[in-house]
Amino acid sequence: MTAIKGQDHDRIAAVGYGSETGNAQEYAEEVGHLLERLHFQTVVTTLDAFEPASLARFDIVIVVISTTGQGDLPINARLFWKKLLQRKLPPDYLGNVEFTTFGLGDSSYPQLLQLGAHEICQRGEADEQHEEGQDASWIPWSATLRQCILDEYPLKHGIEPIPETVLLKPNWLLSSCLDVKTDQSCTKISESQSADGRLYANGISVDEEPSLLLGNGVPESGIRQIGVTLEENKRVTPLGHWQDVRHLHLSSPSRVDYDPGDVLTIYPLNSNEDVTNILTSMDWKDIAEQTLRFEATDRTQISDLDRSSPLTTAQQHHGRLTLRKLLTHHLDIRAIPRRSFFSTIAHFTDDPSQKERLLEFADPKYIDELYDYTTRPRRSVLEVLQEFDTVKIPWQWAAHVLPELRGRQFSIASGGPKKQISAQGTSFELLVAIIKYKTVIRRLREGVCTRYIAGLPTGTDMTVAVQRGGLHIHASEAQRPVIMIGPGTGIAPMRSLIWERYQWHQLHLGTSHKGGHDPATDSGAIGETVLFYGCRNKEADFFYNEEWETLKAQMPLRIFTAFSRDQAAKIYVQDILRQESELVSDLLLSKRGLVYVCGSSGKMPQAVRTALTDVFERCGDMSHAEAEQYLQNMEKEGRYKQETW
Repeated sequence: MTAIKGQDHDRIAAVGYGSETGNAQEYAEEVGHLLERLHFQTVVTTLDAFEPASLARFDIVIVVISTTGQGDLPINARLFWKKLLQRKLPPDYLGNVEFTTFGLGDSSYPQLLQLGAHEICQRGEADEQHEEGQDASWIPWSATLRQCILDEYPLKHGIEPIPETVLLKPNWLLSSCLDVKTDQSCTKISESQSADGRLYANGISVDEEPSLLLGNGVPESGIRQIGVTLEENKRVTPLGHWQDVRHLHLSSPSRVDYDPGDVLTIYPLNSNEDVTNILTSMDWKDIAEQTLRFEATDRTQISDLDRSSPLTTAQQHHGRLTLRKLLTHHLDIRAIPRRSFFSTIAHFTDDPSQKERLLEFADPKYIDELYDYTTRPRRSVLEVLQEFDTVKIPWQWAAHVLPELRGRQFSIASGGPKKQISAQGTSFELLVAIIKYKTVIRRLREGVCTRYIAGLPTGTDMTVAVQRGGLHIHASEAQRPVIMIGPGTGIAPMRSLIWERYQWHQLHLGTSHKGGHDPATDSGAIGETVLFYGCRNKEADFFYNEEWETLKAQMPLRIFTAFSRDQAAKIYVQDILRQESELVSDLLLSKRGLVYVCGSSGKMPQAVRTALTDVFERCGDMSHAEAEQYLQNMEKEGRYKQETW
């Protein structure tokens, strides 16, 4: 095994990513490796880490970015894009920048071109609906990108691209603190406490830096971490129901002002069984409890951007950092491995047949076989390493080879009076579907985070993060009618908004009336609130039914339901929208109301759009094209908002 950093040229490249779930980051890292094999010194980091004015110092800039909701930028790219949108910037501000982009979602980002940057290769766009996943778009685009770079930046005479058979050395490797006499990184906060004096189950300390906050709220372009206690973990579906859904109640002594549509990130742990299995498979048990640190390799560092620790959550870990803790808290051994994973671990086996098979999975020609082996049966990193049992990854490489264990986001279900537990404390409620099923190969699969949540006892202290969502709901919209469409656990942000509107309504009644009013029909404070909810069975998963009955007597609230399995013919929310076409058209066409759609990102969002255009055609005397245009205009005006997952 040979590991080198083949940067023989004096040319440098920047790869900036914007990522919520980590997909864009993983693709950005693959671009970084591609550039390194073409002898570029390469920086790969978040877009927000770059100053736009600094881009000109790089020979090439590649942007890999995902979007959420309806084209919303990821949090770690918003500051960068905000700087590019300043009106004072001249049209040639990026005139010396050569770039291209790869987008996961809405990838039409013209701002770089408008500021004079030159696109050296046609941008790539991932097709999330492709049967073989996003790699089906990524693989041909990355091959095109490689050829574009070779054409634009030919290698010097006598220098060849670094072949795939050569293992590139990472920027960081793990090292044992037994190998150093004194090192501050090996003497962190003691095992018994974190920065705020509490021990959190998920091992991440709380960052409460006041300068990062806007009052008591969540930063507009960042994430606020807080410590919470689990007050309730209650199953809300019957034991015999096919799905275990939990209502979680968490409390924090900190004051946090959040809005409907905002999300809470929970950082899960891997199970002790899984951690022990990978320690055994990799022959890491002897090193498992030693104190470790991250040590920079001899790679040339281009700038401070190139010196950050490889794992974001590991930077916040309190107590000794050991291999067992890395595998428990920070490395995702239950992730579905990417193509690059196979090409890397092929370097760590001497078995010819297993090496050959691993390299086949890494070969773009066999993308369909890779999909059938990994994505279709949801085969995990741990299972791959157990099946290719001759692979022995050096423990120093663990954080480079294994993917990062990322927090999972859940829409907050509490709002209005349910947000506050005391003058200073804050309450959070979540509705979480526990992921547990059998695959095509009849193996049980569980979500890493929801399995962790299912086993959490009340009283557990943990670190979570509060983050702005994509619904952008404001009290100034209170008097406008609202149609909410939230099947299944998509009801969570809708419940938050209903309680928020209830509070706005009660505040209005308390200041504007002395008596003699009917709170259920008085719409002086808020417009009519209409919820379309869908689930399988009224008795099994009609979440918060009792709340709706109580609230209907206290605010202008109407509920329409679609129980798909309670009769012979299946009924869905889109069918109920059509049935209530007169009401829908009145609220949206005549009264210019708002629409919020939340829930599964499968067929539901498109089915809802189709139903709304049908209503516009029937009740608005529109052609199909006019109805489509009206819905598009609603989106542009912020009257149609969608948050799906």
